[in-house]
Formats: sequence, C-alpha cells, structure tokens
Amino acid sequence: MTDRRRTILEGAARVIARRGVRGLRVADLAEEAGVSTALVYYHFKDRPGILRQALAFIGDRADRYTEPSDAGAGQRPADPRELLERTLLREFQDLPEVRENSTAWGELRAHTVFDPELREELAAAGAAWVAEVAELVA
Repeated sequence: MTDRRRTILEGAARVIARRGVRGLRVADLAEEAGVSTALVYYHFKDRPGILRQALAFIGDRADRYTEPSDAGAGQRPADPRELLERTLLREFQDLPEVRENSTAWGELRAHTVFDPELREELAAAGAAWVAEVAELVA
C-alpha cells in the first residue's frame, strides 16, 4: 500500500470514528489526510470505495495489534487458552489506534443497515473473527 493511500485510510478511520459514516465527506477526509479531494478519488473512485477500503484497513490494523508479539519469531503460545486470552486482551488496549478502530468498526456496522454490499463484507470479516476465537475455545 502506498504511503498516500495509507494516510487517506488512516484519515478515513479517524473521520468515521469521530463523525460516523454519515459524517464522512470526501472534502473533510481530504483535509484530515492532508491531500486533495482529487487524490482521494484517484485512489478510491467513490465514497462506497472509500468505505469498503476503510473497512478492510480497520480489519488489517486490528489483526496487527491483536497478533501476539512473539508471532514475528514464528512462535505461538502452546496453550490455546493463553493465546485466546492474549488476543482478547489486545482488543481492549487503551491505545488511540485501538479506540479509533473499535469506534469506526461500530459506525461501519451500524451503517450496513443502509448498505447491503458493505453488510456482506462486514459479515465476512466478523465471521472470520468468530471462527478464529471459536477455534481457540474448542
């Protein structure tokens, strides 16, 4: 992902977390990201494209901060209970990125009432999370 694209998606997550999906205006997003509206449209084509990519970005970012810190060495805790505990506790870290992600996720989830395409993508992401946790619980 290019730096500009990442900057725009980070801006989208902040705007969605603060103002909700209905408050996401491309001009405001461009200002938040420090880019032109033309550059936003160049990377994302339209508002639904921004929302879909923001959802994917938020999911990827959550994957990164919930990943066990020893995963880089290719080692996972042997005990699934310990891994489950670590994973869940990382979802509650008191960090701006985690709070922003959680808030933006909730806003996107609420918006899916009006957006069937986004609803399917969010449901798939949620199902993947449930499957991962269910595997550890089992």
